[in-house]
Amino acid sequence: MPVDPRDLDALDRRLIDYYQRRLPVCTRPFARMAERLGTSEAEVIARLERLLALGVVSRVGPVFDHARAGASLLAAVAVPEDERDACAAIINRAPGVNHNYARNHAYNLWFVMTAPDAASLASRLDRLEAELGHPLLRLPMLEGYHIDLAFPIPWAELEAR
Repeated sequence: MPVDPRDLDALDRRLIDYYQRRLPVCTRPFARMAERLGTSEAEVIARLERLLALGVVSRVGPVFDHARAGASLLAAVAVPEDERDACAAIINRAPGVNHNYARNHAYNLWFVMTAPDAASLASRLDRLEAELGHPLLRLPMLEGYHIDLAFPIPWAELEAR
């Protein structure tokens, strides 16, 4: 069930609006966020946990160019439907995996894996492929595109609904 925007107070809204971008990359990001928002680090953490639990926020973390911080690759695997959930669980446990999702396609599980360098990435993918017992389609990025997914929230319009 969707969250009623009227259940989000001014601090929730400022947290959402301001930190779609600008997430501090430092030792204590939540403390820095709290300082800017005029609250405590514990309050920022509690609110983010609540917003995550409610499904208002899907993840908290910085977005960065993996190529500048190591190596990454989009991969896909075709598994029988009756093995899909078990294979997805194996993929989710693998180090460096994010964005794992099912697709209605011959290759029905897609994920991104990151590693400190190309050799580590290849090794991780080889181990995962062996554990799955299915070959991985490895799709290295040839050209990067930055898609800015932050957007202004029309709070007044949402409350009017």
